[in-house]
Amino acid sequence: MNRDGARKSIWQEEIKRFSSDGDCNQQFDVAIVGGGITGVSTAVKLQLSGKKCILLEASNIGFGTTGGTTAHLNNFFDTTYAQTIKDFGLQNAKLLKYVGIEARNIIKNNIREFNIDCDFENKTAYLFALDEKQEKQLNEIVEGALQVGHQMIFTHDIPFPIPFRRAAVIPDQGQFHPIKYSRGLAGAFVNAGGLIVEDCLCESHDEQEDTVILKTSKGNVKAHKVIYATHIPPGLNILNLYVAPYRSYAMAFSLNGKNYPKDLGYDLTDPYHYYRIQNINGEDLLIAGGEDHKTGHADDTGECFSKLENYVRTYFDVGTAVYSWSSQYYEPVDGMPYIGKLPGSAGHVYVSTGFRGNGMMFGTITSQILSDLILNGSSKYEKLFNPARIKPMAGFSNFIKEGVNVVTDFIKDKIFIEKIDSLTELKEGEAKIIQYEGESYAVYKEIKGKLHILKSTCPHAKCEVRWNSAEISWDCPCHGSRFSVNGKMLTAPAVHNLQRITPGQEI
Repeated sequence: MNRDGARKSIWQEEIKRFSSDGDCNQQFDVAIVGGGITGVSTAVKLQLSGKKCILLEASNIGFGTTGGTTAHLNNFFDTTYAQTIKDFGLQNAKLLKYVGIEARNIIKNNIREFNIDCDFENKTAYLFALDEKQEKQLNEIVEGALQVGHQMIFTHDIPFPIPFRRAAVIPDQGQFHPIKYSRGLAGAFVNAGGLIVEDCLCESHDEQEDTVILKTSKGNVKAHKVIYATHIPPGLNILNLYVAPYRSYAMAFSLNGKNYPKDLGYDLTDPYHYYRIQNINGEDLLIAGGEDHKTGHADDTGECFSKLENYVRTYFDVGTAVYSWSSQYYEPVDGMPYIGKLPGSAGHVYVSTGFRGNGMMFGTITSQILSDLILNGSSKYEKLFNPARIKPMAGFSNFIKEGVNVVTDFIKDKIFIEKIDSLTELKEGEAKIIQYEGESYAVYKEIKGKLHILKSTCPHAKCEVRWNSAEISWDCPCHGSRFSVNGKMLTAPAVHNLQRITPGQEI
């Protein structure tokens, strides 16, 4: 399968395409935009509920975050129960607990109902503190879990060779192969009469009285309801201010001595590290993740892999680093996802975004929430995840911080773009933003010397892209749009490519 970067993830050996035949010109009940776990889970749920659905994917099923996840199925979240109690109250924190339980049950039921072979395993998770500050944080996490009735128990032992001050064990967690699972759901969707169209970029929508017209790269698609399962809908909208894009790094290692920990592990550093194993082609590999940062805000993204590898080698007897890749997720300002009607819409357009590091679980529960909203007009989780909510206390400082980052990036990139005299200063394999006669350009030189020259301004909100050396891509630091060296859009919310300048063309 293809992915939104140059590095191959551990899941990437699956088949590339999954399009189905059908007439795109008919009127659909629901059009789902995005072929990750959120989109396919919701599509199959609605199709089996009697709705006529079409799933539109800009590349291939699992192209984006689903193809880059580490696929932990944990029902304790990055926004802890303790923090949820503080910001949203005890009852909402208890409701969040049931989100984790229900999402896991949905996954297990889907695997059983559709006979999906996706390497699902029940696991025990360990959360461990490495210093005094983390120990205090862990105590608060466990106390919050106890208040909502979520089982976390302090333990004196962990199955990881990492020195710790205190640890907690969390039973009834899980893991799976995300692409095998998503492909199984896609097959069930098609078997139920649903239509999948890959290589179909959704550029915009026109919401009319009873119909939404989607403008796509393969023509217009009409539906009574539209669901954007794409992190952020295309174009400029209020969600650009509510969520911030982050990159996360993952590597898969063979271990000497084959002493693989069988459970899930998480420390409490900032950003935290997490561990699990996966059998690929008959070989167990340790998957480790971490070193997260805001998209476009690392001077050397390749160094993030080096830091992660060095950290893992400090504690594990590592043999070979077999896979290394990165992926993108979105942080909401108040810690809760946005799942429901798109703010500003007339009620026919829905969104699901802001999952933090819990995309497999929140992407899954989206299928239940949006199905309930569309079929019944309400959901028990509707208020908790309402995209139109305003909580100035819970998320105000983060909202201001992220907003300032966007404005600062915009101004800084326009004023302080690196100045070099000529394109010949680039070494092979190097990329830079250059200033030439009052205009700025993103320039990359291949190993054999071929130049790729692009206008460096992101077409989404006119910020300046930055080089991602790890994934060989140009990333926008404002809202997370990403582009290949040829200018092709890899990651939304941009819907247009960067403008290419052919060498020799007058610029």
